[in-house]
Amino acid sequence: MRIARAMVEGRPVWGEVDLRGSIFKPLSGDIFAGAAASELAEMPLGSLRLLPPTEPTKIVAVGRNYADHAAELSLSVGARPRIFLKAPSALVAAGEAIVCPPQSEEVHYEAELAVVIGKRCRHAAPADALSYVFGYTCANDVTARDIQRAEGLPVYAKAFDTFCPMGPWIETELDASDVRISCTVNGVVRQDARTSEMLCAVDELIAYVSAAMTLLPGDVLLTGTPAGVGCLVPGDEVAVMIEGLGSLVNPVVAAG
Repeated sequence: MRIARAMVEGRPVWGEVDLRGSIFKPLSGDIFAGAAASELAEMPLGSLRLLPPTEPTKIVAVGRNYADHAAELSLSVGARPRIFLKAPSALVAAGEAIVCPPQSEEVHYEAELAVVIGKRCRHAAPADALSYVFGYTCANDVTARDIQRAEGLPVYAKAFDTFCPMGPWIETELDASDVRISCTVNGVVRQDARTSEMLCAVDELIAYVSAAMTLLPGDVLLTGTPAGVGCLVPGDEVAVMIEGLGSLVNPVVAAG
């Protein structure tokens, strides 16, 4: 099942999206507790303004989870996952603009598989970790690389408004252990890998993160980016594509 959020009659509404990605069927209730069909009529998805497909209390990200990405930045790979938090205020939906801030001259794209948590998760065992997953979506962990390099820390460099495009929907029936993940800028392929290349798989990441913090329904886990990161400039169009999920496409604009 594909679940999206969109503005309908002036308010956010969850809905099921058909396999062609063309029809939005509104739902009522909490999707994490069991939503039902809405009295609202189905409508063309293209006629609606999409919203980020979840409203997380936190976005937990992992760095250097692909060895080739760590190598391209001349960084080491640690024995444990490198965890940081990304601001929920950075979220934007498919089709919304990524804004290049004046503080940075080196804004990078980072295609990532995003895991959406479906139920309260604390001290998950790796063997049970996937039972806490509601579904998966595409994400772009946009980063001010020059700021990250200067500070030696990722948080501020990844926290700018619009620096976390996500969507277009959540796919609840995906085996994400070995799917293709790629990124194009203006139609040119920049990243191309498989999720099986991750150093820590989704179940291991959920277990590791939930040993420290409680993950709540709707929270997001970003699983790292493969090699091929590079700069975005105003006028670009960047697309993150994940096999079985679809495409997350965003334009890039200058601030102001």
